[in-house]
Amino acid sequence: MSILVNRSGDEDLCQGGHFTSNFILSPSPSVDVDGPPRKRSRISDPLILRNQEQHLQKAVPSIEILPDECLFEILRRVSCIRDRSACACVSKRWLLLQSSIRRSEIVSRPNNCNFVNVSKMAPATNTSRGFRHADSGAMDVDDEKVTAPSVEADDGDSEEGIGRDDGYLTRFLQGKKSTDVRLAAISIGTVKLGGLGKLLIRGTDATRGVTDVGLSAIARGCPSLKVLSIWDVPSISDASLCEIAQGCHQLEKLDLSHCPMITDRGLVAIAENCPNLSSLTLESCPRVRNEGLQAIGRSCSNLQSVNINDCPLVGDQGVASLVACAAGLVKIRLQALNISDLSLAVIGHYAKSVTELSFMGLQYVGERGFWALGNARGLKKLKSLAVSFCKGMTDSGLEAIGLGCPVLKHLCLRRCFFISDNGLCVFARAAGTLESLQLEECNQITQTGILSSLSDCKAKLKTLSLVKCMGIKDQNGCLVPLPVCNSVRSLTIRDCPCFGSQGLAVVGKVCPQLQHVDFSGLTGITDSGVLSLMENCRAGLVKVNLSGCINLTDDAITHLTTLHGGSLQLLNLGGCRRLSDESLKVILANCPSLQDLDMSKCSITDHGIVSLPSCGGGLPDLQVLSLSGCSQVSDKSVPILRKLSSSLVGLNLQRCNLISNKAVGWLGERMWRCDILS
Repeated sequence: MSILVNRSGDEDLCQGGHFTSNFILSPSPSVDVDGPPRKRSRISDPLILRNQEQHLQKAVPSIEILPDECLFEILRRVSCIRDRSACACVSKRWLLLQSSIRRSEIVSRPNNCNFVNVSKMAPATNTSRGFRHADSGAMDVDDEKVTAPSVEADDGDSEEGIGRDDGYLTRFLQGKKSTDVRLAAISIGTVKLGGLGKLLIRGTDATRGVTDVGLSAIARGCPSLKVLSIWDVPSISDASLCEIAQGCHQLEKLDLSHCPMITDRGLVAIAENCPNLSSLTLESCPRVRNEGLQAIGRSCSNLQSVNINDCPLVGDQGVASLVACAAGLVKIRLQALNISDLSLAVIGHYAKSVTELSFMGLQYVGERGFWALGNARGLKKLKSLAVSFCKGMTDSGLEAIGLGCPVLKHLCLRRCFFISDNGLCVFARAAGTLESLQLEECNQITQTGILSSLSDCKAKLKTLSLVKCMGIKDQNGCLVPLPVCNSVRSLTIRDCPCFGSQGLAVVGKVCPQLQHVDFSGLTGITDSGVLSLMENCRAGLVKVNLSGCINLTDDAITHLTTLHGGSLQLLNLGGCRRLSDESLKVILANCPSLQDLDMSKCSITDHGIVSLPSCGGGLPDLQVLSLSGCSQVSDKSVPILRKLSSSLVGLNLQRCNLISNKAVGWLGERMWRCDILS
């Protein structure tokens, strides 16, 4: 024993040649006490425990250690729609992998195949066959044979495999909701619901917005897509557009706005792979050139509508080739392009099926261009023409269009400063089918020109609109005798500061069958002019807009409601500050069919509203009422407003400062079908 006691050992077991007090030697029958000492392991060491835990964790096989290539092969063998959706919910990685699988790459199992349901695996504890242990890092795919996608029922699913997509669904993403993750979820989640047919993206998040990844997911998972509209998404490029072309062969409408990365390469891919394309819109795409439009014209025989706006690299070659090749074009809109007279000449010659034309801001198109547009005599089916801010539109061009477009019904000219009375009269004589004429900021047009035009096209014209035309003013030397145009039903004279009561009296004599009138912003008209117009209108006015006519008084409204109250359905008196409670009373008493009443910023008070029940009559059909800016209306009027009409669906009480929030809340509880603005 002395040898054993004096034997030196580890300092933990013996210090200074003696045993520690905590060390207890317990001899075992199987151990020789005279043998060499043994050191006991210290399993309570935290470092040892941590290493053991890490070793145990590494020993557990997990599907998450597999690279994307292996997971891709696994997930593409999950053919059941329900299981694929469940797999996409595991993690963002699985979602993106699922969305990267093309529909043609999915392999469905036969009915007698005992295939592993991957969607039911826990990523951290997956030990199913089809995998080796995690330390090998390899995948062993089953040797069973696979067949083409099946559509037979399985486990309660209505369809097995991919199913049929008819494109019933519409998805709209805006702002921060526009992300790649959402697009990936849409590409997977819409499969069983009929398939995605329409996708609209308006703007995107600045940090994690839509990129080529998300749009490519739509291309792979939504072959039924027919309408794609993308606005203000600067990060998408030709790569995703090519994916759309390869995966969505049923695409019919493409709308790209403010997409600076899109070039001709993407449009060529669309042209080669989407023969059903019928509508193309390009706006503010600065890298699009002529080649893309040429390819669209050559390959898309079903193209019917083209809208190109603010694409500076698009010129005559692209537009002319597109129009010449696309014989089925029905609608053409060109805005802010660097094209010349050549493009308009080609349109006038080849656009034989076009029914609607719109030109805006074509600064390089001169007088010869519009002259050639009409004289080419190819626009035999043109029914609607709109020209805005084109200095090339002159009297000669307008005359040529009138002669070359035999079925033209609608003409709209905005900011065409070189159109005069002479050109308008010649056009009116040539355009025998004209039904609607709209002139805005055409300052050389006068009242004489308008009356002459009405005399020439009096058999057809139904709608006449004059907006901000400085030449429209009261004139003493009008045509004698005045023409009578019984066909005109709608007349708009808006924001023409020189037009007054004298001109209004002339209007009543020339157009006795008016039903819709809009004289908003005419500060020069008075009660006498309105009375003269009302007395000459025989058909009965239905819609009247007198907003901003600040010189009208209660007398004008009394005459209006007395003569035409039975037919009135819309009455807008907003901004007529001289109208008081008396106007409201006569409206209530004489207008039983009124549906829309606007008395914003009028001098309406509580006294007038409170006395309404004693006025008789009522407004049983009233749906919209606006009292915005009536500062003398308070909480006292709220109970009366509730009883005013049971059919009210819109009530505007904005800027009524004497109406409290509590009163508005009380009103909202009792008029729950009505939208109240306060």
